[in-house]
Amino acid sequence: MNLKQLADSLNLSQTTVSRALNGYPEVREETRARVLAAAKAAHYAPNSRARRLATGRAMTIGHVIPLTGQTEMVNPIFADFLIGAGEVYGREGYDLLLSMVTDGDTEGAFRQLAANGSVDGIMVQAPQAEDPRIALLQELKMPFLVHGRTGDAKGYSWLDIANVRAFRRATDFLLDLGHTRIALINGQAGFDFAQRRLRGFEEALAARGLAPLPHLVANDAMTESYGYLSAAAMLDGPEPPTAFLASSVIIAIGLRRAAGERGLRLGRDISIICHDDELSYLNNDVGGPDFTATRSSIRAAGRRCAENLIALIHDPEQPPIQELWDVTLTVGRSTGPCPTI
Repeated sequence: MNLKQLADSLNLSQTTVSRALNGYPEVREETRARVLAAAKAAHYAPNSRARRLATGRAMTIGHVIPLTGQTEMVNPIFADFLIGAGEVYGREGYDLLLSMVTDGDTEGAFRQLAANGSVDGIMVQAPQAEDPRIALLQELKMPFLVHGRTGDAKGYSWLDIANVRAFRRATDFLLDLGHTRIALINGQAGFDFAQRRLRGFEEALAARGLAPLPHLVANDAMTESYGYLSAAAMLDGPEPPTAFLASSVIIAIGLRRAAGERGLRLGRDISIICHDDELSYLNNDVGGPDFTATRSSIRAAGRRCAENLIALIHDPEQPPIQELWDVTLTVGRSTGPCPTI
C-alpha cells in the first residue's frame, strides 16, 4: 500500500495523512490516531526519501562520541542505552547517525552536523560537571537532550536518575548494618554522575558524624579490571574496608573477584552494594539478586530519552523537558552485618 491508497481508504488527503504520520502538531489527535491505526493494520511504512521531502527533516538523530582512550561511552552501558533509543528511533521512522570523533574534535563535529542539516537532533551522554557541549548546542539552535545533567541543570532538556539520593540511601543501608569503613569505587571524577554519587556518599557519612577515608575512595573508567585492582589494593592495605559501594555492576564483579581471591565471602566477611543498570547480558536476578543494588534500567532510559528528543524536534518551542527518575534498592546476597574483629 502506498500513501495515496492509504489516504483514499481513510477518505483523507495525502497531505493530512502524511502530516499525521510525521507528527505535525496541527493534526487533530483523533485524526492522527485513526491514521496510525490504519497504517499499522495495513503494514504501511512510508518511503524514507518521501518522508524527508514531506517533512523537511533529515529523519536522523545524531550521537557524537568523543574517543579519549578512557571513555566510559564505548561499553555495555552505552550499548544498552543505544538499544533502547534505537527501538524508538525505528518505530518513529528515524535513523541513527553515530559519529566517533577524537577527543577535541567534538565541537567541529557538532558544527558540521548543524551546517549540513544531516541530523534533526542530538543526544548528549555522559555529561561532564562543566560540559561545553550544552552551550555549543544552544548556540547552534539544535534540538538536543542530555542523558544525565550538569551544573544547575536549567535551560535545557535532560533525563537523569537521582544519583545523590541513591548513593545516600545505599550508604545508609551499609551504615545501618554497622559498617563504618566503607570504600567508594566510583566512575571518572569529571563526570557529573560520579560527583553526585560522591555527594550522596559524603552526606550519609556526615549525618552519622563520619567522613570518607581518602584511601578508600577511587575514581576511574568503570571496568571489571578497575574494580578488581582497586579492591585488591584496598583489601591489602591499612584499614581495609568492610564494605564497598560501587558505581556499576561491572565494577562489582571485579570487587567480587578480589574478595574471593582473599577467601572473603560476600555478605559475611565483606559487603558490596553496586548500581545496577539492568544490563541485558548481566542479569542480577538469576536465582535471586546476587548483588544488593540501586537499580534503574539504562535501556528504559534510552527509550524515554529518544521519545523526549523526538518530541522536542516536533515542537522546538516547547519548554525544556526535564525528568528525574528515582531508583529502587534491591537487597541481594552481597550484604550483611559488619563482621566483628
